[in-house]
Amino acid sequence: MEKAFIRMRLSAHHAHYGGNLVDGAFVMQLFGDVATELLIRNDGDEGLFRAYDNVEFLAPLYAGDYIEVEGEITKIGTTSRAMSFTAYKVIQALPDISESAAEVLHERVFVAKATGTCIVPKDKQRYHG
Repeated sequence: MEKAFIRMRLSAHHAHYGGNLVDGAFVMQLFGDVATELLIRNDGDEGLFRAYDNVEFLAPLYAGDYIEVEGEITKIGTTSRAMSFTAYKVIQALPDISESAAEVLHERVFVAKATGTCIVPKDKQRYHG
């Protein structure tokens, strides 16, 4: 099955709460971006995100952290595409040391996971329609 991957640094712009805490909704936006890539790779069309079945936030993210977001199609129906997503922190900001201090984590930190379903209408499926 198809897989997709994003790695990015969370900036001060992504911080939504005190202490530079990043809003979990931003991680869901990244899950949506991965879903879009998966649909393009599988069907040649961006499709639409229909629903999340489950979303869990497991650890906090802060401005300055680097995260990796992974997704894969787990089941293909006539128009539906079941997917799973994970997000991991791979570099951690260290604002207590200085504004620019950070460290590569020896083991990435599991920060969020989700499952959901996307839809690609039959008439939009260029590869499997």
